[in-house]
Amino acid sequence: MNAIVALLPILLLFVLMLALKVSAWKSAVISLICAIILALFVTPQLGMLPERFAGVAMAELVGWSLVEGLFKGVYPILFIILMAIYSYNVVVSSGGIETIKRMFADLTDDRGVLVLIMALGFAGILEAMAGFGTSVAIPAAILISLGFKPIFSALVSLLGNTVTGCFGALGVPINLLANEVSADGTASSALISVVAQSAAIQLLPLFILIPFAILMLADRSAWKRNIILSLWSGGLSWVSQFFCARYLGLETPGIVGSVVTIFSLIAWIKVFGKKKRRQGPRVGLAEGLRAWSVYLFILGFILLTGPLVPMLHDLLAKIPATEIDIPVLGSKIRYHWMNSAPVWLFAGTLAGGLCQGMSCRTLGLILIKTFYQLRFTFITIVSLVAMASVMSTSGMIATLAISLVSIAGSLYPLFAPFVGAIGTIVTGSHTSSNILFGKLQAGVAEQLGLNGQMHILGVEGTKTEWVAAANVTGATGGKLVSPQTIAIATASCDMSDEDEKILVKAAPYAVAYILIGGVMVWLGTIL
Repeated sequence: MNAIVALLPILLLFVLMLALKVSAWKSAVISLICAIILALFVTPQLGMLPERFAGVAMAELVGWSLVEGLFKGVYPILFIILMAIYSYNVVVSSGGIETIKRMFADLTDDRGVLVLIMALGFAGILEAMAGFGTSVAIPAAILISLGFKPIFSALVSLLGNTVTGCFGALGVPINLLANEVSADGTASSALISVVAQSAAIQLLPLFILIPFAILMLADRSAWKRNIILSLWSGGLSWVSQFFCARYLGLETPGIVGSVVTIFSLIAWIKVFGKKKRRQGPRVGLAEGLRAWSVYLFILGFILLTGPLVPMLHDLLAKIPATEIDIPVLGSKIRYHWMNSAPVWLFAGTLAGGLCQGMSCRTLGLILIKTFYQLRFTFITIVSLVAMASVMSTSGMIATLAISLVSIAGSLYPLFAPFVGAIGTIVTGSHTSSNILFGKLQAGVAEQLGLNGQMHILGVEGTKTEWVAAANVTGATGGKLVSPQTIAIATASCDMSDEDEKILVKAAPYAVAYILIGGVMVWLGTIL
């Protein structure tokens, strides 16, 4: 009964979107109301409320959960979405997008390779340095401008956002997961390395299969070529990320792996590409830099202010953050304004727009139009994040995971990625999923006696850490069907109220992804 009650808000959301074809923002609002009602009147009666909230009035608990969800939804998530689409709109308005199209035409007319460069290479760099939806929104918008259909652009961007998001923004999700697994809440560098490498090993087949799926969507007739190209680009990406995770730390795998992906695809083009001769002059260096200036400034700002440049990063970190205490919940929200992705997305867009000859007035008008364009997406995102907060504080999310544990028993490793997927589906965040269920995954592994030594591909740790890493595997797959991520994709593709179409197309890939991840986790526990 507890599991059924905990599942109701999520189930209602999908029924409204898929079966009844209700718009995403309306479905999100209705599902939020459902979660509030259950939290107020049902979960306390069923004993689902966490012990730390015992004695707290439910109306007060739910009210502050909504406030927490509002703050988390607006910043950084909504700000990043707004700035990502704003940057694209500036490039379109300046005419830079036409130059970018010509540059890709000069590079190759192989649609599959172009899509991989955007959905895995460029998107991976964005994910590694900014995260929070930028790796879906910006590549999807650019793919549409290159002539690809909106629904195709959204789907391949969602697929690319899975394995490329393994390490998240500068390794933050893995770091937080390792902290949850550690006994004292502060993971050692050795533990972080084991968890990171374990997650990479579990995702090995998916590093090959995701590029293959994207290539097949682009061109089903060239399946032999698609297999070879997937092994080439995906294999090199995995090797580079695994090497970086072992020897260089968490900040580098995502960036290095994505750069390796891009260069491997360019090398493929040089050797095997058959490019038509095109009319007109080629794009010059100055013209190309001007067209890409918005994205170059964004990447430059994020890179220079990140952990890879400790001097500037530490200097900005000393600037006091805005802290908001959430009463009753005991949580604290921090806004590091001068050291966050939204700020540098905005700064990079302004700098790039000015380089492209746009006035401040024009840039301001584009920002206002972008805000209006995303108004329904904002409602959807805030409602979903608030629902996740309510479900978490009322015990519904933990109940779902515990119920799955009790049902699965000794076969739990097969289902461990599904727990991570639940976290991402509900919260829309790989990072949040690791925070929610990291400790649970490790605790279940210990209860099942999965605490022996693990030796896989030179990684030496415990099977408890291996199972905990399964949360990463599932969380990255959950992005495919997370309503929040889908809302970002539809907003960037100007497909308002068509979230259910993307969800239907993405669902089979998500199921296959999570099942393959489960098999990999299970194999690791019996070897």
